[in-house]
Amino acid sequence: MKKITITSGLIAVLVAGGMMISCCSTKNKSDAVAAEPAKAVFTPTSVTTPKTITFPSSDGIAITADLYMAYPDSAPLILLCHRANWSRGEYLEIAPKLNLQGFNAIAIDQRSGKTKNNVDNATAAAAKAAGKPTQFVDAEQDIQAAIDYVKANYAKGTFILWGSSYSSSLALVLTKANEGKIDAVLAFSPGEYFADQGKSSSWITTEAQGVKVPAFLTSKNSEQTGVNPIYNAIASTKKTYYVPSSESKHGSEALYESNDVSTWAWNAVNKFLEPLAVKR
Repeated sequence: MKKITITSGLIAVLVAGGMMISCCSTKNKSDAVAAEPAKAVFTPTSVTTPKTITFPSSDGIAITADLYMAYPDSAPLILLCHRANWSRGEYLEIAPKLNLQGFNAIAIDQRSGKTKNNVDNATAAAAKAAGKPTQFVDAEQDIQAAIDYVKANYAKGTFILWGSSYSSSLALVLTKANEGKIDAVLAFSPGEYFADQGKSSSWITTEAQGVKVPAFLTSKNSEQTGVNPIYNAIASTKKTYYVPSSESKHGSEALYESNDVSTWAWNAVNKFLEPLAVKR
C-alpha cells in the first residue's frame, strides 16, 4: 500500500485494492449533494437490450446513441462517452450495472472511433461519409450536442457526464463549458491527448480549473503522472482520484469483469455515485 501525506482539506482513503484520494468540503452548497432535494424512490431494474436512436450534431452529422432508460426521466442520468477507436459498445456491460445502482444511462458514438463489442461506430461512419475530420478534438461537438439533446429530452433530474480516455478529457472541458447543466463528472484515464490537434499540451489541465461540480477520476497506476496535474487543477471541493493497487485497464474498461481489479474499481465508482442515485 502506498504511503501518502494528508494535508489540510484532503482526505486520503486507503481501500482494499487501491488508494482513493478525496478532497471534500460542504462549504460551497453547489458541491454539497446533501443539499439536494429528496429523490423519488424506484425499484432497481436494468436494460439489457437498449433502444438505439439518432440525433444531429452541430454540423448535421447523425449521432447514434443507445438508451438504457430503466426509470422515468426524473431519475438521475449518466451520459456515457467512449474511448479512442471504440464505440458505444464499450458500455454494453457497464450501463445495465449503472441501472441497478439507480441511474438511467445513454451511451453515444462520437465521430472519433471504430468498433467495440461487435458494435460499429455509426457516428464515425457518418462523419467519414460526409468527408468530416474525425480526430479526438472533432468529437467535442458531438458530446456537446449530446449534452443538449439529452438534457432536453431525457434528463429532467440529476445529469452526470462520463468519459473514457480521450472523451474523459473532453468531458472535463465540457463540464466547465456547461456550468449549471452538469451535476457531476467521471473521467476514466484522462490525459493531454490533443497537443497534435491544435491544442496546447496543458489544455485539459487548464480547463479543469473551471470544473466546480463533484468529480471522479481514475486511471491505471502507470498513468498517474499524466492524471495528477489534471486532478490537482480541478476546482471542485468534492473530488476523488482512485488508483488501483495493481495495474488495471485503460479507460472504462477498468470496470469490465475480465479485469482482475474491476471489483475494487466498481467499489470506488459506486462510493462516488451513491449520493447521486435514486433511493432504492
